[in-house]
Amino acid sequence: MTGMIDANTKDNERGLLPYPIILAANKGEPEAMKYVILHYGSYMTSLSMRKLYDEQGNTYWGVDEDTRDRLRSKLMQAILAFKI
Repeated sequence: MTGMIDANTKDNERGLLPYPIILAANKGEPEAMKYVILHYGSYMTSLSMRKLYDEQGNTYWGVDEDTRDRLRSKLMQAILAFKI
């Protein structure tokens, strides 16, 4: 699978996932699923940003890990349920 990922992701200018990786992830192949999660990782992180507070009550922006984990879980469910 790793060779297929390397061959299909180089020079992908538009940032789209190659169809063979989507098919493999849909069939539950762990390496393909991992690649899909990595592909959307920064987007899920940006969606998970929240105002947080430290011990002194100062506000700062940080990642809400619970939200990011939920997004990752929903993505995996959607990939496995996708009808090809």
